[in-house]
Parts: sequence; C-alpha cells; structure tokens
Amino acid sequence: MENHIREYSWVGSQENFVDHINTMSINQLSIGRFGGNSSAGQYKNEDGCLVWADEGNWEFVVILDAHNSAESAELVIKQFSRNKKEIQHLLSLSNEQSFKRLEEKILNLFQEEKFLSECRKVKGETACLIVLRKDKYVWWFSVGDCISYIFHPELAKLGQFQINQRQFFEWVGQVNTFEQVVPCYSSGIRELRKGLNRILLTTDGLVECPNEPFTNPKEIYHVMKKHTITDGITELLETIKDNDVRDSTTIISWEVNITKDVTMPSDYNV
Repeated sequence: MENHIREYSWVGSQENFVDHINTMSINQLSIGRFGGNSSAGQYKNEDGCLVWADEGNWEFVVILDAHNSAESAELVIKQFSRNKKEIQHLLSLSNEQSFKRLEEKILNLFQEEKFLSECRKVKGETACLIVLRKDKYVWWFSVGDCISYIFHPELAKLGQFQINQRQFFEWVGQVNTFEQVVPCYSSGIRELRKGLNRILLTTDGLVECPNEPFTNPKEIYHVMKKHTITDGITELLETIKDNDVRDSTTIISWEVNITKDVTMPSDYNV
C-alpha cells in the first residue's frame, strides 16, 4: 500500500513564506501558502500541514494554525507521523470501519499521556482540522477555527459551502481541550455530490483579511469555479496579499469526481 502513498508535511517555522506566495502539488492535491505581509507587521508563520494521498483511493489532510509559536503545530504533526502506519492501515479498511475507527484512533492520539505531557511543555497552542476523503464521503475532525468547504453546483445553488463550524476557544498544545474531563471537538461525515466536487481547507487568514474579500464562502466558490485548482488558490492568495493581510494563510484543495449514485429526495424528478 505504501508504494502508492505520497506524503508531505511542513510547518511555518521551517520556511515562512512572508511576502511570498508558494504553490505546490502532491498527487491530486494543491497546496498554497502565503506568510502574510511584512508591511502589515508579519515576521513569522505558525501554520502547518500534513498530507497523505493514495492516488484515486483517499486523501488524508491535517491543517494547523498555531499561535504564540509554531511548537504546537510541530508537535501535532510529529504525533501523526509516529502513528503513520497504524493510521494508514485504518484508511485501507472498509468505509464503515475506516471512519469509525479513525475517530477512535485520533481521540486516543490526542489523549495519550505522553502527548499530553509534551503539550504542557510547548509554547502556545494550535487549531487543528483533519479531513479524510474516501470513496464518496468526506470525514472531518475539527479542533478550533480552521475551515473546510465542499464546492459543488447543487450545494452552491442552496447556499451550502462550509463543512465544519469554526470554534474559537478550542486548541491543542499549552492550552489543551484534551486536558479536560470531556474534550471538546467536532466531527462528522458528509456525502459528496455526483459529478465534480472541490474540497478546500484553509487557515483563517483567508477570511480574516482587511476589506473582507472572502468572509462569504460564495466568493471563494466563485474564484475556484473560474480556475484550475492551483490557479484558483493563487488568485485567493494574491487577493489577500493585495489587501495587506498580516495573518499567514495555508490552503489545500483538490477535486473528486463522483460517478456513483448519491442521496436524492424521494420526490426528485430527473
């Protein structure tokens, strides 16, 4: 299985992309990064990401937005990397088993005593959004305020774009939701629509930009609809750069074409 899996990870402490837009591809996924404008006061990047892609079968993506330092983002990526074989094994199981057991595994990873002890020693904390696309389903696990979207004409017609709801007081790290008696996070599974779906994950610099060009997800959808994935990401990042955004932004997006039948209402007429 591992022969077909492409892997990539990055944290802004390695390369910050301040004043610089960078795009790259991992199999079918495109990654875009902009570290923010130094003219607005930016000098560091505390975002991070991890991508595992088994071409044609599944995509597993973690996107992180830390603050106070990038140490918490580095620690989360390290925790996933050292449990890589077990997680990737879960992704090879049947859909029903994959989604159920993956959530159990991630909860265990975040509540593991060694990991909690390491979190207490880092400076700062991170939002963390995990997304798995397998078959015609998207599963997500969200701690904090990173955002994910599904762009498809059927959904757009009904004003539906966003997958998860942002939560502003959840983190992993020095302040840690998984230290609580009851950890707080959100998760779910969404069925993709028939035809071409575009999945997009982003840290909050995209939506918290001066002049608010992308506060409404419909604006992101319209940009992505006009372009290839990489060109769309580039235009999003150029727009926030031109609006003098300070916060760093990381975007990961890819297309999934669904040929299977999907859920439709009982009174639907073709």
